[in-house]
Amino acid sequence: MHKTYTPIEVRYQETDQMGVVYHANYLIWFEIGRTKYIESLGLMYTDMEKNNIVSPVIDAQITFKNPVRYGEKATVETWLDQYDGLRTVYAYQILKENGTLAVSGTTEHVIVHKESFRPLSLRKTFPEWHQTYMEQVDGES
Repeated sequence: MHKTYTPIEVRYQETDQMGVVYHANYLIWFEIGRTKYIESLGLMYTDMEKNNIVSPVIDAQITFKNPVRYGEKATVETWLDQYDGLRTVYAYQILKENGTLAVSGTTEHVIVHKESFRPLSLRKTFPEWHQTYMEQVDGES
């Protein structure tokens, strides 16, 4: 299974009054990891956007295990969890510098036309993405 590992340095502005990373910032880190994962497959979100296609998050799940604090470093581990030609689910683990699991989660996406937000089939709209994702899913077996 292909995975990417994206380093994150915790910035002070990412923390809350308790001195830990504010929970919504983990979703930003998921996005950073997801973008790097897609790029590692030779694909680019900007290619979609040139065609007025975007890929919104339609569901996000996140589980908090251990806090990450200012001054610490973390790694976002990202992989393709599920893909069916329409919906794509990416999975994530955020690991602290010592390897401790801090956060795990998933985000589910579809592609839509930017103006109408009508769902589109990734398989039909971007066959190269579909083929690459199918190779990732089939490679898990």
